[in-house]
Formats: sequence, structure tokens, C-alpha cells
Amino acid sequence: MTALDLITKEDLKAFKAELLTEIKQILKPNSNEAKQWLKSVEVRKMLSISPGTLQNLRINGTLRFTKIGGMMYYKLEDIHKILEGNSK
Repeated sequence: MTALDLITKEDLKAFKAELLTEIKQILKPNSNEAKQWLKSVEVRKMLSISPGTLQNLRINGTLRFTKIGGMMYYKLEDIHKILEGNSK
């Protein structure tokens, strides 16, 4: 940059727009990669059920889960099977 180069407000606005676009692309999850595991809250919202109903689905074996620490995770594939009526 020489002493005669000036940065205008328009230059800064263009830079801002370009920077925001690049940041959004970096933060945007890849649409080809579907989320494979869901947390209990996400499953309850997807199925519109209460925590107790979700617990019953776990207890009676209708919905398989994996417990890591205090969190329970459910396979999206298993939830789709339940929604389609093909559980187990």
C-alpha cells in the first residue's frame, strides 16, 4: 500500500460483506452430513413426546439408546423406523 492509497467506506462495506459470507460458509454445517445421533431433547421435540414417554420407550426397548456420562443419545435411523412403524 502506498501513501496515496485510500480506503473508503464503500471498500470497508464490501470487505465486511465478503468476510461475513466466508464466515457463514465456514460455520454452516455440510448439508451432505446429516446428524446421526440426537440428544433426548431433540428426540422429544421430533416425536412431540414428554420425558416420561421417552423413558418408557427406552425401558420397553422400543427405542435403543447409548448413554455417555449423563447424556443419552439416540440414532436418527431408529427414530425414523419408529415413525414409519418398523421398530425393532
